[in-house]
Amino acid sequence: MTAVQSGKAATGRAEITRPGTVRAGAVVLVLAVLAVACLLSLSVGSKPMTVARAWEVLLSPDGTWESTAVHGHRVPRTILGVLVGASLGVAGALMQSLTRNPLADPGVLGVNAGASFAVVLSVALVGQSSIGFYLWFAFLGAALASVAVYALATVGQRTGTPVRLALAGVAISGALQSLTTTVILRDQVAFNEFRFWVAGSMEGRLYGVVWTVTPFIAVGLLVALVLAPALNAMALGEETGRALGVRVESTRRWTVVAVTLLCGAATAAVGPLVFVGLAVPFAARLMVGSDQRWVTGFSLVLGPAWLLTADVLARVLVRPSEVEVGIIAALIGAPVFVAIVRRRRIAAL
Repeated sequence: MTAVQSGKAATGRAEITRPGTVRAGAVVLVLAVLAVACLLSLSVGSKPMTVARAWEVLLSPDGTWESTAVHGHRVPRTILGVLVGASLGVAGALMQSLTRNPLADPGVLGVNAGASFAVVLSVALVGQSSIGFYLWFAFLGAALASVAVYALATVGQRTGTPVRLALAGVAISGALQSLTTTVILRDQVAFNEFRFWVAGSMEGRLYGVVWTVTPFIAVGLLVALVLAPALNAMALGEETGRALGVRVESTRRWTVVAVTLLCGAATAAVGPLVFVGLAVPFAARLMVGSDQRWVTGFSLVLGPAWLLTADVLARVLVRPSEVEVGIIAALIGAPVFVAIVRRRRIAAL
């Protein structure tokens, strides 16, 4: 038995391969969906506008209300949707590979719980509730929660195994959620702001938010792409990974850093969007196979397509008002995910 075969047997990993033509077709399809979603995101809003008109004023601003709406609100919102979708999709792919669990979510590291607690605490202590104010607190809370999870997972030993990371994440998240509940029950302003933020929304997020989170997301995506080959080798088993030259503990550490940057920035910008980081890499694996390099790259495109589609639906369902995008993303994803789980046997990665 070869080293690769023995590694697969040791981990119980179900290898899924796809022909190159199938992968290329899947990429082209998702890119087309993403392009259509971007065009609709620029044209759909509280006031109707044709796609042709939105494209016209995008290229040639003319001072009309259409031009103001597109350049002042819909362009930054679309850019943010692309960034957040890519962040959550790739973060989910990393988290599932790190824990070898196809149902793992970036929230396992306590990122959402840390950001939520930081938001309500900052609003309760200072009394301000603007996105520009608590954005940095949300990101800081996400980062500190991830550090606490990793520190707890490595207590008493040099390495943090996937199981220990998951258990530490559950423990830290539970504690932070309890603290969050305590704060919002005692502070009405914090409760009102948290009630809106926790549903997940891209409404009113302008260029300032985009420029703030872009550097963190860019670094996180770069680290994720660099880690993909090492995570591929680790999926064959830690011993096999070491034999192939992978620094296992260093790879785990950098994976946690990448997930924190990606999910922390996304959560800080729009709130905790559930299900995107869970379903996107799972669907990507079904479409392009289990090669982590392909899964990461495909999630980078599928995530924005998924989130922008949900955002467009959020704007039209109750027009002229809109539903929070987090609600629509969950409503779209849950039935799809249940159908996938019922049709396929869940195997360890």
